[in-house]
Amino acid sequence: MKHTADRTYRAVHWVTTRLHERLENARRQPDRGDISITTVIIWVAAVTGAVLIAGTIAVVIAKYNGRLNGL
Repeated sequence: MKHTADRTYRAVHWVTTRLHERLENARRQPDRGDISITTVIIWVAAVTGAVLIAGTIAVVIAKYNGRLNGL
């Protein structure tokens, strides 16, 4: 049980240290050229649209599967 606690402590310490380093770096370099929120919105919309189209095709194929076998 002690090994698990040690590993957990090390993992939490590593994550905390990395977070502090990243925040400090962000304070020193506020404009790092990150992608804009518009780009994120466009990507989310594109992926959502693709998933909806694929889902619709799957539903139509499942519904008409018996009728499509003779084609």
